[in-house]
Amino acid sequence: MDGAELIAGISMKGVIERFIEEDLGGYIEFMPEGEAKAEIVVKEDGILSGIREAGSVFEYFNLLTDLCFEDGDPIRKGDVVLRVKGDCRDILKAERLALNFLGRMSGIATLTHEFVKRAAPVKIAATRKTTPGFRIFEKRAVVAGGGDPHRFNIADMVMIKKNHIALIGLERAIELGKGVSFTKKVEVEVTAAEDALRAAELGADVIMFDNMRPDEIREAISSLEARGLRERVLLEASGGITLDNVSEYAASGVDVISVGAITHHAVWLDFSLRIV
Repeated sequence: MDGAELIAGISMKGVIERFIEEDLGGYIEFMPEGEAKAEIVVKEDGILSGIREAGSVFEYFNLLTDLCFEDGDPIRKGDVVLRVKGDCRDILKAERLALNFLGRMSGIATLTHEFVKRAAPVKIAATRKTTPGFRIFEKRAVVAGGGDPHRFNIADMVMIKKNHIALIGLERAIELGKGVSFTKKVEVEVTAAEDALRAAELGADVIMFDNMRPDEIREAISSLEARGLRERVLLEASGGITLDNVSEYAASGVDVISVGAITHHAVWLDFSLRIV
Protein backbone atom coordinates (compact mmCIF):
# COMPACT_ATOMS: atom_id res chain seq x y z
CA MET A 1 0.00 0.00 0.00
CA ASP A 2 1.48 3.37 -1.00
CA GLY A 3 0.67 6.94 -0.08
CA ALA A 4 -1.72 7.41 -3.00
CA GLU A 5 -3.72 4.33 -2.01
CA LEU A 6 -3.95 5.56 1.55
CA ILE A 7 -5.57 8.83 0.47
CA ALA A 8 -8.03 7.10 -1.85
CA GLY A 9 -11.58 7.00 -0.60
CA ILE A 10 -11.53 10.31 1.26
CA SER A 11 -12.45 13.74 -0.04
CA MET A 12 -9.31 15.84 0.13
CA LYS A 13 -11.34 18.95 -0.59
CA GLY A 14 -13.68 18.16 2.29
CA VAL A 15 -10.77 17.63 4.69
CA ILE A 16 -9.10 20.85 3.57
CA GLU A 17 -12.35 22.80 4.02
CA ARG A 18 -12.75 21.45 7.55
CA PHE A 19 -9.19 22.34 8.50
CA ILE A 20 -9.46 25.80 6.92
CA GLU A 21 -12.67 26.50 8.83
CA GLU A 22 -10.93 25.49 12.05
CA ASP A 23 -7.91 27.70 11.31
CA LEU A 24 -9.62 30.83 9.98
CA GLY A 25 -12.69 30.89 12.21
CA GLY A 26 -14.30 34.33 11.95
CA TYR A 27 -11.39 35.74 9.96
CA ILE A 28 -11.67 39.47 9.20
CA GLU A 29 -10.03 40.68 5.98
CA PHE A 30 -7.74 43.66 6.55
CA MET A 31 -5.04 43.29 3.89
CA PRO A 32 -5.54 45.08 0.55
CA GLU A 33 -5.81 43.00 -2.61
CA GLY A 34 -2.54 42.49 -4.43
CA GLU A 35 -0.54 39.93 -6.38
CA ALA A 36 2.38 38.31 -4.58
CA LYS A 37 4.84 35.46 -4.83
CA ALA A 38 5.99 33.31 -1.94
CA GLU A 39 8.08 30.24 -1.28
CA ILE A 40 8.26 27.66 1.47
CA VAL A 41 11.74 26.92 2.75
CA VAL A 42 12.85 24.06 5.00
CA LYS A 43 15.06 25.11 7.91
CA GLU A 44 16.63 21.73 8.71
CA ASP A 45 17.57 18.46 6.98
CA GLY A 46 15.01 15.68 6.75
CA ILE A 47 12.64 13.61 4.61
CA LEU A 48 9.79 15.45 2.93
CA SER A 49 6.14 14.54 3.37
CA GLY A 50 2.94 16.56 3.04
CA ILE A 51 3.93 18.44 -0.11
CA ARG A 52 0.77 17.43 -1.99
CA GLU A 53 -1.40 18.35 0.97
CA ALA A 54 0.30 21.75 1.23
CA GLY A 55 -0.23 22.27 -2.50
CA SER A 56 -3.90 21.35 -2.14
CA VAL A 57 -4.35 24.03 0.53
CA PHE A 58 -3.01 26.75 -1.77
CA GLU A 59 -4.96 25.41 -4.73
CA TYR A 60 -8.16 25.57 -2.68
CA PHE A 61 -7.67 29.36 -2.69
CA ASN A 62 -7.09 29.31 -6.47
CA LEU A 63 -3.40 30.04 -6.09
CA LEU A 64 -0.80 28.82 -8.59
CA THR A 65 1.65 26.38 -7.03
CA ASP A 66 4.90 24.77 -8.08
CA LEU A 67 5.93 21.71 -6.06
CA CYS A 68 9.71 21.50 -6.13
CA PHE A 69 10.06 18.09 -4.45
CA GLU A 70 8.04 14.89 -3.99
CA ASP A 71 7.06 13.01 -0.85
CA GLY A 72 9.92 10.81 0.30
CA ASP A 73 12.63 13.09 -1.11
CA PRO A 74 15.56 13.99 1.15
CA ILE A 75 15.64 17.75 1.75
CA ARG A 76 18.39 20.02 3.09
CA LYS A 77 18.31 23.17 5.16
CA GLY A 78 17.55 26.09 2.84
CA ASP A 79 15.78 24.09 0.12
CA VAL A 80 12.73 25.72 -1.42
CA VAL A 81 10.09 22.97 -1.46
CA LEU A 82 7.13 24.92 -2.88
CA ARG A 83 6.49 28.18 -4.74
CA VAL A 84 3.13 29.91 -4.88
CA LYS A 85 1.70 33.05 -6.46
CA GLY A 86 -1.62 34.87 -6.45
CA ASP A 87 -3.60 37.17 -4.19
CA CYS A 88 -1.45 37.99 -1.17
CA ARG A 89 -4.47 37.74 1.14
CA ASP A 90 -5.12 34.15 0.12
CA ILE A 91 -1.45 33.20 0.44
CA LEU A 92 -1.53 34.39 4.04
CA LYS A 93 -4.80 32.57 4.73
CA ALA A 94 -3.33 29.29 3.49
CA GLU A 95 0.11 29.71 5.06
CA ARG A 96 -0.32 28.12 8.49
CA LEU A 97 -2.33 25.08 7.40
CA ALA A 98 0.15 24.32 4.60
CA LEU A 99 3.08 24.63 7.01
CA ASN A 100 1.32 22.43 9.58
CA PHE A 101 0.91 19.65 7.04
CA LEU A 102 4.55 19.87 6.02
CA GLY A 103 5.95 20.13 9.53
CA ARG A 104 3.98 17.30 11.07
CA MET A 105 4.20 14.88 8.17
CA SER A 106 7.87 15.54 7.39
CA GLY A 107 8.74 15.03 11.05
CA ILE A 108 7.13 11.58 10.95
CA ALA A 109 8.77 10.71 7.63
CA THR A 110 12.18 11.80 8.92
CA LEU A 111 11.97 9.72 12.11
CA THR A 112 10.58 6.73 10.22
CA HIS A 113 13.46 6.92 7.74
CA GLU A 114 15.98 6.79 10.59
CA PHE A 115 14.31 3.69 12.06
CA VAL A 116 14.21 2.08 8.60
CA LYS A 117 17.95 2.65 8.10
CA ARG A 118 18.88 1.14 11.45
CA ALA A 119 16.57 -1.88 11.14
CA ALA A 120 17.26 -2.83 7.51
CA PRO A 121 16.38 -5.27 6.05
CA VAL A 122 13.66 -5.83 8.66
CA LYS A 123 10.50 -3.84 7.91
CA ILE A 124 9.47 -0.93 10.14
CA ALA A 125 5.71 -0.51 10.62
CA ALA A 126 3.48 2.09 12.22
CA THR A 127 0.74 1.49 14.80
CA ARG A 128 -2.72 2.96 15.49
CA LYS A 129 -1.17 5.39 18.00
CA THR A 130 -2.07 8.37 15.88
CA THR A 131 -3.79 11.75 16.16
CA PRO A 132 -7.60 11.38 15.90
CA GLY A 133 -8.77 12.82 12.60
CA PHE A 134 -5.24 13.00 11.17
CA ARG A 135 -4.38 9.30 10.91
CA ILE A 136 -4.57 9.16 7.11
CA PHE A 137 -1.85 11.78 6.81
CA GLU A 138 0.36 10.31 9.53
CA LYS A 139 0.19 6.93 7.82
CA ARG A 140 1.08 8.55 4.49
CA ALA A 141 4.07 10.17 6.18
CA VAL A 142 5.23 6.76 7.43
CA VAL A 143 5.09 5.47 3.85
CA ALA A 144 7.10 8.50 2.65
CA GLY A 145 9.76 7.64 5.22
CA GLY A 146 10.04 4.08 3.91
CA GLY A 147 7.89 2.40 6.55
CA ASP A 148 4.79 0.24 6.37
CA PRO A 149 1.46 1.79 7.46
CA HIS A 150 0.34 -1.46 9.21
CA ARG A 151 -3.38 -1.49 10.06
CA PHE A 152 -5.26 1.66 9.18
CA ASN A 153 -8.17 0.70 11.40
CA ILE A 154 -9.25 -2.07 13.72
CA ALA A 155 -11.12 -3.90 10.93
CA ASP A 156 -8.03 -4.45 8.78
CA MET A 157 -6.90 -7.48 10.77
CA VAL A 158 -8.07 -9.62 13.68
CA MET A 159 -5.73 -8.56 16.48
CA ILE A 160 -5.92 -10.74 19.59
CA LYS A 161 -4.40 -8.93 22.55
CA LYS A 162 -3.96 -9.81 26.20
CA ASN A 163 -7.35 -8.36 27.16
CA HIS A 164 -9.10 -10.61 24.64
CA ILE A 165 -7.20 -13.60 26.01
CA ALA A 166 -8.06 -12.59 29.58
CA LEU A 167 -11.75 -12.55 28.67
CA ILE A 168 -12.17 -15.77 26.68
CA GLY A 169 -8.80 -17.52 26.50
CA LEU A 170 -6.34 -17.86 23.62
CA GLU A 171 -7.84 -20.94 21.95
CA ARG A 172 -11.37 -19.52 21.84
CA ALA A 173 -10.11 -16.10 20.73
CA ILE A 174 -8.22 -17.61 17.77
CA GLU A 175 -11.17 -19.83 16.89
CA LEU A 176 -13.52 -16.84 16.79
CA GLY A 177 -10.95 -14.65 15.05
CA LYS A 178 -10.39 -17.15 12.24
CA GLY A 179 -14.14 -17.36 11.78
CA VAL A 180 -14.49 -13.65 10.98
CA SER A 181 -13.49 -13.96 7.32
CA PHE A 182 -11.09 -15.95 5.19
CA THR A 183 -9.70 -12.58 4.02
CA LYS A 184 -8.56 -11.51 7.50
CA LYS A 185 -5.24 -12.46 9.01
CA VAL A 186 -5.20 -13.29 12.71
CA GLU A 187 -2.45 -11.73 14.81
CA VAL A 188 -1.78 -12.74 18.42
CA GLU A 189 0.09 -10.69 21.00
CA VAL A 190 2.37 -12.81 23.21
CA THR A 191 4.74 -12.09 26.08
CA ALA A 192 6.53 -15.44 26.41
CA ALA A 193 7.97 -18.21 24.23
CA GLU A 194 5.37 -20.77 25.33
CA ASP A 195 2.56 -18.43 24.28
CA ALA A 196 4.14 -17.99 20.87
CA LEU A 197 4.32 -21.77 20.40
CA ARG A 198 0.69 -22.23 21.38
CA ALA A 199 -0.49 -19.40 19.13
CA ALA A 200 1.38 -20.89 16.17
CA GLU A 201 -0.01 -24.35 16.86
CA LEU A 202 -3.55 -22.92 17.00
CA GLY A 203 -3.17 -21.35 13.56
CA ALA A 204 -2.23 -17.70 14.14
CA ASP A 205 -0.98 -15.97 10.99
CA VAL A 206 1.09 -13.35 12.78
CA ILE A 207 2.70 -13.43 16.22
CA MET A 208 3.61 -10.17 17.91
CA PHE A 209 6.24 -10.30 20.64
CA ASP A 210 5.03 -7.58 23.00
CA ASN A 211 7.60 -5.85 25.23
CA MET A 212 9.95 -8.83 25.07
CA ARG A 213 13.72 -8.38 25.07
CA PRO A 214 15.71 -9.34 21.94
CA ASP A 215 17.21 -12.36 23.71
CA GLU A 216 13.74 -13.54 24.75
CA ILE A 217 12.53 -13.19 21.17
CA ARG A 218 15.49 -15.19 19.85
CA GLU A 219 14.68 -17.95 22.34
CA ALA A 220 11.04 -17.97 21.23
CA ILE A 221 12.04 -18.14 17.56
CA SER A 222 14.39 -21.03 18.28
CA SER A 223 11.51 -22.89 19.91
CA LEU A 224 9.30 -22.24 16.88
CA GLU A 225 12.04 -23.50 14.56
CA ALA A 226 12.54 -26.63 16.67
CA ARG A 227 8.83 -27.46 16.35
CA GLY A 228 8.78 -26.74 12.61
CA LEU A 229 6.44 -23.78 13.12
CA ARG A 230 8.61 -20.81 12.16
CA GLU A 231 7.70 -20.77 8.48
CA ARG A 232 3.98 -20.79 9.23
CA VAL A 233 3.93 -17.38 10.87
CA LEU A 234 5.03 -13.80 10.36
CA LEU A 235 6.87 -12.52 13.43
CA GLU A 236 6.56 -8.97 14.72
CA ALA A 237 8.30 -7.20 17.62
CA SER A 238 6.68 -4.27 19.38
CA GLY A 239 6.94 -2.31 22.61
CA GLY A 240 9.86 -0.38 24.09
CA ILE A 241 11.69 -0.11 20.77
CA THR A 242 13.84 2.99 20.23
CA LEU A 243 16.47 4.20 17.81
CA ASP A 244 19.09 2.98 20.28
CA ASN A 245 17.90 -0.63 20.39
CA VAL A 246 16.05 -1.17 17.10
CA SER A 247 19.10 -2.80 15.48
CA GLU A 248 19.16 -5.40 18.28
CA TYR A 249 15.51 -6.22 17.65
CA ALA A 250 16.19 -6.42 13.91
CA ALA A 251 18.93 -8.96 14.60
CA SER A 252 16.62 -11.13 16.73
CA GLY A 253 15.06 -12.80 13.68
CA VAL A 254 11.69 -11.05 13.43
CA ASP A 255 10.14 -10.03 10.12
CA VAL A 256 8.56 -6.74 11.21
CA ILE A 257 9.14 -4.17 13.94
CA SER A 258 6.18 -1.94 14.80
CA VAL A 259 7.01 1.36 16.47
CA GLY A 260 4.40 3.71 17.89
CA ALA A 261 7.06 6.36 18.44
CA ILE A 262 7.33 7.14 14.73
CA THR A 263 3.96 8.86 14.99
CA HIS A 264 3.55 9.89 18.63
CA HIS A 265 7.17 10.93 19.30
CA ALA A 266 8.08 12.52 15.97
CA VAL A 267 9.34 16.12 16.22
CA TRP A 268 8.01 18.51 13.59
CA LEU A 269 10.39 19.54 10.82
CA ASP A 270 10.75 23.31 10.63
CA PHE A 271 9.44 25.14 7.54
CA SER A 272 8.70 28.79 6.89
CA LEU A 273 6.89 30.75 4.19
CA ARG A 274 8.42 33.99 2.92
CA ILE A 275 7.05 36.55 0.53
CA VAL A 276 9.46 37.13 -2.33
